[in-house]
Amino acid sequence: MSINSALLAGVSGLTANSAALAAISQNISNVNTVGYKRTQAEFQTVINSQVAGAGYSAGGVLATARRYTSQANQLQRTTSNTDLGIAGQGFFVVTEKAENLQVTDSRLFTRAGAFRVDDLGYLKNTAGLYLQGWPVDADGNVNADPSDLNRLRTINVGSVGGTAEATTRVQLNANIKSSQTVSAEAADAATTPPGANAYNPATNSMAMWNVETGDGVKPDFELTIPVSDSKGGQRTVAISFLKSSTPNQWYAEIRAIPASDIETGAGLSNGQIRTGSIRFTQDGRLDVAYMSDPANTPPGGGWLFSDPATATLNFAASDGAAPAAGQVKWAAGLGIDDQSIAFDLTAATGGLTQYDSASVTQAVLTNGTAFGNLSEVKIDDTGFVTAIFDNGVTRRIAQIALATFPSPDNLLEAAGNAFRVSQGSGTYNLKAAGTGGAGKIGASQLEASSVDLSTEFTGLITTQRAYSASSKIITTADEMLAELISIKR
Repeated sequence: MSINSALLAGVSGLTANSAALAAISQNISNVNTVGYKRTQAEFQTVINSQVAGAGYSAGGVLATARRYTSQANQLQRTTSNTDLGIAGQGFFVVTEKAENLQVTDSRLFTRAGAFRVDDLGYLKNTAGLYLQGWPVDADGNVNADPSDLNRLRTINVGSVGGTAEATTRVQLNANIKSSQTVSAEAADAATTPPGANAYNPATNSMAMWNVETGDGVKPDFELTIPVSDSKGGQRTVAISFLKSSTPNQWYAEIRAIPASDIETGAGLSNGQIRTGSIRFTQDGRLDVAYMSDPANTPPGGGWLFSDPATATLNFAASDGAAPAAGQVKWAAGLGIDDQSIAFDLTAATGGLTQYDSASVTQAVLTNGTAFGNLSEVKIDDTGFVTAIFDNGVTRRIAQIALATFPSPDNLLEAAGNAFRVSQGSGTYNLKAAGTGGAGKIGASQLEASSVDLSTEFTGLITTQRAYSASSKIITTADEMLAELISIKR
């Protein structure tokens, strides 16, 4: 009977509009939930198969909830540098536990990026889900795979201890006076045979100079260089210069202060690291071409560096074997690693020069740093998590992975404003932020809820009216059935 089908159609209207009310209520209650994706009830007509000659049978309506998961929302600025938003497509990969993850443990996907550092140093959002990323190895490389979740690790910033950076490069900007008077020791060194007090890097050197006793040879000019070792300890290297009687040529010695910091091989003493001569062109620059030519050998020894353009000092580790002739190693008591220091003596902006002005050190630039403690954690738009230390050293810890899906609207909803993979969503693809269609990461930003209160309240009114109208269908059909029953009276 068509009146019965009308009753059933009215019931379906009540059921469908109740579902719509539930969706609207969920949206309104989550208007301030970070990264929330609104849900909307979509209605579709239900058609019953009709029997010829039996009258029309109403089918009613069916409500299906649709979540707008792929809808990107506005990012809002915050004051926490671990708050993360995604500008574009993609989801953070998160887990329900931080450690001892197994293949069977579920991975969830979310855009709720209000992460905080927990008591163990892991990044955890307000729903208690832990952020996953690819670890960065000691060489700064990331071993990423677009389909292997097992390569991801829970990002931990609390386990990053202090760090130091050994000096590997020194740039000098100094001038030594071209009109410097040739000392008696340098003059004696030029005679044949050498004078009694002649400069000699082995027996009467600048490294032996003692201002109190007068032993050794006083340098015409000396500059010191701070050097950081592999443990962040501060060492000092000095370069001493003594003008030669040969024009534009100087004796030079590089030594450690104090001398006990190193152990030397034959031919070196009193902390000497390297000895030799340097030569300048007539316009005051280092004569690299002349010193690099094997045919040009200065009297009394070799050049300080055979090729000043690639000048390098090498220190063997403290636990290394005894140094060979002309070689040095760090003292055994220091317990530090081997080290190579490249010297930039020919920088275009300065370098080592010989002009007729006062001998002066303009600048000594090194890249080494002393031991430093973690002071801050920064996250850039490509997802790299970088530890910043108070000594200026920065170190990448991990790179946040973003997951994209062919059909993100079909992801299954999970607790904590997160989602699970479904058959309809398709397989995830793990990507670095800003690549392959994945959005960029905004640090100190959070994605706002996609709920628009004006839209939801309008929907609330129409849903209420539709519910009332459906109830009227039932009331009217009931009155008609009552009329039919009353016929027999």
